[in-house]
Amino acid sequence: MRTAKYMIGQVVRHRIYPFRGIIFDVDPTFSNTEEWWDTIPADVRPERDQPFYHLLAENADTEYIAYVSEQNLVPDDTGEPVRHPQVDEIFEQQADGSYLPRDVDLH
Repeated sequence: MRTAKYMIGQVVRHRIYPFRGIIFDVDPTFSNTEEWWDTIPADVRPERDQPFYHLLAENADTEYIAYVSEQNLVPDDTGEPVRHPQVDEIFEQQADGSYLPRDVDLH
């Protein structure tokens, strides 16, 4: 079992696609549907046996929930706040720009 490289509240970005977000949950291995898996082009499909992260994500046009493999994430060091509308429900932004989870039940 691998240990997750990133933590809840950390801002990350996708290493290939132009989006970023805040991690709000982590699965130790792939835990989504086969239909979702099959939508990933085979040439960029990640391994299943790695942590997968749930993100409050955003790109230039919109905000959404993303599910991303660890191998496709890198830290986002821009310091820019994440504008996703659910950020304030789940996280409290700190003076240094980092995010700490509020005491909420996500399930």
